[in-house]
Amino acid sequence: MKQYKSLPPCWKRRQLLRFGVAGFVLPFAVSQISSCLQQNLLIMKSPKQAGLAAIEGRLRSRPSQPSQAGSRGLQPLRLDGERDGFLYVPKGYVAERPAPMILMLHGARGDAEGAMSILRELADPFNTILLAVDSRRQTWDIIMSQYGPDIAFIDLALAQTFSRYAIDKNRIAIAGFSDGASYALSVAITNGDLFTHAIAFSPGFIAPADQIGSPRLFISHGKRDNVLRIEQCSRRIVPRLQQAGYELLYQEFDGPHTVPEEITLKALDWFTTPVT
Repeated sequence: MKQYKSLPPCWKRRQLLRFGVAGFVLPFAVSQISSCLQQNLLIMKSPKQAGLAAIEGRLRSRPSQPSQAGSRGLQPLRLDGERDGFLYVPKGYVAERPAPMILMLHGARGDAEGAMSILRELADPFNTILLAVDSRRQTWDIIMSQYGPDIAFIDLALAQTFSRYAIDKNRIAIAGFSDGASYALSVAITNGDLFTHAIAFSPGFIAPADQIGSPRLFISHGKRDNVLRIEQCSRRIVPRLQQAGYELLYQEFDGPHTVPEEITLKALDWFTTPVT
């Protein structure tokens, strides 16, 4: 069983984000990180720097016919000198057969390398491309303030990947652990016209900027999680998403704030198995 560290919750205040679904409104708790963390973080870019689409949480990059030839294996993105990311292309990838792809997001104070490691061993068996990026600060933008810098950087990473590799448009997922899981769900719901699936390992909340498309959702959570307690998190998030009409597979396991190997295997099998 693999275990990954995440920053314990240190919330300043809670507010409700509401969005309409099928004629009614559903509440989702959105948490703001307290000043005890903010004082150690870099300054967020202004809305003008991030761009209107990024501020709205919208990703513009889309898979298309590759214009360049990409190599296999693990490689750095080289999009930023300090906070960057990695791409892993499985050994079985061939340009003539579009591959599934998963965008991986780390937990608070984590990095792309740690996020990649969660599914790295399964990339070759499931012939799936993995893209992992670093948040611009110690956690994802919406948790600190609003959408912007991280969306803009993710868009750059996606655009570069799509320009080099043939991606299966019916198998594009965003996945994450802890803060990364919360962000993955939020971004997936906001960009359901890009992501067909979302995989959330132990999410804490959901804060979509909009509701577009209908991505399929996979959520797991440990019953003994003392970082993001299951009663206040997934057991509240899951029923609301189901009420909103999302197709969802929920897996509880007897463990702490972690990602068990059996859960990652089930998630990859769920993601790559065609819907009948």
